Amino acid sequence: QVQLVESGGGLVQAGGSLTLSCAASGRTFSGYAMGWFRQGPGKEREFVAAISWGGGSTSYEDSVKGRFTISRDNAKNTVFLQMNSLKPEDTGVYYCAAHRWGNVVTTRHEYDYWGQGTQVTVSS
Repeated sequence: QVQLVESGGGLVQAGGSLTLSCAASGRTFSGYAMGWFRQGPGKEREFVAAISWGGGSTSYEDSVKGRFTISRDNAKNTVFLQMNSLKPEDTGVYYCAAHRWGNVVTTRHEYDYWGQGTQVTVSS
């Protein structure tokens, strides 16, 4: 069992930056691939970024490539999402998720555990 708690959301102006954190409980965090998803107002939850268990492989949704960076610190059971050059369309609730088999996956149904989400609002 893995429990996930996101933090770091908030209100930021367009062009600004935020760093989201996701703290995980459980001894096997290092064996899980991790992902970030977001859900904008009136939209489906969509993939943002993912990282393999060791951090050697990553994947990004096209609209965030070059602006967002996913990373992890297995010693601290934490995964991060550094978000730069934020745009109003990045607004939404951001969710952290864990996939038990360690490889990078990008679809919602492949993730086993989810956090409660943290709100990110980007003003124009």
